[in-house]
Amino acid sequence: MAKQTTHPTQPNKEKNPRRQPTASGEKDASVNRNAGYNYFLLEKFEAGVVLTGTEVKSVRTGKTNLKDAYGLIKDGELWLLNCHISPYDHGNFANHAALRTRKLLIHKEEIRKLIGKTQQKGLTLIPTRMYFKNGKIKVEVALAKGKQQWDKRETERRRTADKEARDAISRGRKHA
Repeated sequence: MAKQTTHPTQPNKEKNPRRQPTASGEKDASVNRNAGYNYFLLEKFEAGVVLTGTEVKSVRTGKTNLKDAYGLIKDGELWLLNCHISPYDHGNFANHAALRTRKLLIHKEEIRKLIGKTQQKGLTLIPTRMYFKNGKIKVEVALAKGKQQWDKRETERRRTADKEARDAISRGRKHA
């Protein structure tokens, strides 16, 4: 009879400890911080993105910029324009163009809903963040309405007042 050996196993072992946090989905690949400052974000949608291989590698390294990007519905399809994904460092002749137009994958019902809303005056589609979900790259697109300058000042005032109130409460707790 053969001798049985047991190997110690480690429960909850991470699949690849050297994998980047962006690629594993722990951290966003890119966030559009100006979106919340320049727009009222009314409704958010999750969409997949059609990318080439070198684009995916650049997104994994975090070399994306959504600052000037926006969404557009054309011929019943949703497109992402002006999204900057830097060319891959180790790419060859097949490297991608940094500012090319990329197709977003979203359900038909959501596209119909967005067509009706974006035709209203002042509403647009703004990407707020790009992230990994189950190994796939997703973009969060928000239906947004532009803020006026006085709206931005009001938001800043409210934020400052809230911070001062929190600070006052924490100072009161320390003295008590």
